[in-house]
Amino acid sequence: MKLHGLSSIAGQPGTVGGTTFRAVNPAKLESLETVFHEASELEVDQAMNTSTAAFEQWRVCPGEQRALFLEAIAEEIEALGESLLACAHAETGLPMPRLLGERARTCGQLRLFATVAREGSWVDARIDSALPQRQPLPRPDLRRCLIPLGPVVVFGSSNFPLAFSVAGGDTASAFAAGCTVVVKAHRAHPGTSELVGSAVNRAVASCGLPPGIFSYIHGNGAVVGMAMARHPATSAVAFTGSHAAGRALYDAASARPRPIPVFAEMSSLNPVFLLPGALAECGEKLAQGLLASCTLGIGQFCTKPGLVFMLRSADADAFLQSLGALVRSAPSGVMLTSGIRTAFTEHRDAIIRVPGVRLLASAEATPDALGAQIQPSVAVTTAHDFLATPTLATEAFGPFALVVMAESADEILACAAALEGQLTATIHGNSADLTSARTLLAHLEQRAGRIVINAFPTGVEVCHAMNHGGPYPATTDTRYTSVGTAAMLRFARPVCYQDMPDDLLPPALQNANPLTIRRLLNGESTPGEG
Repeated sequence: MKLHGLSSIAGQPGTVGGTTFRAVNPAKLESLETVFHEASELEVDQAMNTSTAAFEQWRVCPGEQRALFLEAIAEEIEALGESLLACAHAETGLPMPRLLGERARTCGQLRLFATVAREGSWVDARIDSALPQRQPLPRPDLRRCLIPLGPVVVFGSSNFPLAFSVAGGDTASAFAAGCTVVVKAHRAHPGTSELVGSAVNRAVASCGLPPGIFSYIHGNGAVVGMAMARHPATSAVAFTGSHAAGRALYDAASARPRPIPVFAEMSSLNPVFLLPGALAECGEKLAQGLLASCTLGIGQFCTKPGLVFMLRSADADAFLQSLGALVRSAPSGVMLTSGIRTAFTEHRDAIIRVPGVRLLASAEATPDALGAQIQPSVAVTTAHDFLATPTLATEAFGPFALVVMAESADEILACAAALEGQLTATIHGNSADLTSARTLLAHLEQRAGRIVINAFPTGVEVCHAMNHGGPYPATTDTRYTSVGTAAMLRFARPVCYQDMPDDLLPPALQNANPLTIRRLLNGESTPGEG
């Protein structure tokens, strides 16, 4: 399929003109062939207005129709075959096995959201029947459920060109909730975005849906992206990326005459606590697991462990010796973009330059005339210096971790208490360690969205129970997840209907329960049957 390099607005190609750009192969540092055209302000306006018009029809479509649409998108993505993987590989440098897995994850989560939309109980229907004889005052008939929020702007992420991009988890959950979507395609993989966007457009057509249900826009995030977030038709924003960009979007949305929610996933250090018993029993295995997690995807996972805490001991020294040896022999890798590579080296080097921090080990540099390769590295400091220097808790988005050595359990707890919000926090310990770690666990519950025991945080399962979120600055709204079926709740809001005639109620609240969903009736759960 030949790329045209244009935005797609309600299924129609955008216009030629304005600022242009090309994707860059990060391994070869070469610009790719296709010229892409940034959208104009008029095109942004058209995309948002057509999205608003389509929302009026899409919001009342039954769950079965939403499910068929999501399944059709998955089928169209799979039908792209090797051309999609080849394009993503050229634009991101990610290896083919990783992209094969990510395509499977993308299609799998589309189908998972389809099952939730089809079943329908996610709307959380609640009914309190009228009590006309109640004294001293009667109770009216009250019925509550969730309804779609409106047009959603989704920002594609750099590090997941399929699973968190044009038809990724944000888009899938918004569609499943009954919202229309306008995507701001990521400039690092615009060809991949166009291919997936074309798959979504074909699914829209094959399902007979209004074309305005989906658009994607090319452009600079600071200009085009901000225009999309500020557009009066936008009802919510979903974003995965840097803290600076996420906070800018959040501030812009909050400053609107009608503020809207921004669900931004941003910065996380994902601290790991290695307790004494675990170090004594399996220190070598922990070193191997830590390095594998830290360097997965060249360290460009939002759940990469960037901080490691442990008590000083002979076992801790042996762990550091093993970790250093593993790091020195670790392979180099190519990062997603030159901007990410530059930001990583700046943040890593700033941490290493702090007094009291020493470089434990760095991988040997691979012969690389282009300078595209990045070497994994690990540094060490003390808990005293970590607590005295807040800048040491700065994310270096790439293959780097800082090990913090504490002199006492109290110092470990003080470090945990000093942490900002995180996506994950991990504890490794034997049964005795974990029994004595209740205070540490209590600290981490207040600071992380997912707590991992005796595993590593990279690898986020897409399922019903997953929570991929956390207190600020991990996200802008700690109540919600961007992974798993609960992600739909970001794009819905509750409405209560008082004394509403049955035929005017949403089907989820009608007396006959025509959708056969689970409901809460007068405080008691009812099975999903009519």
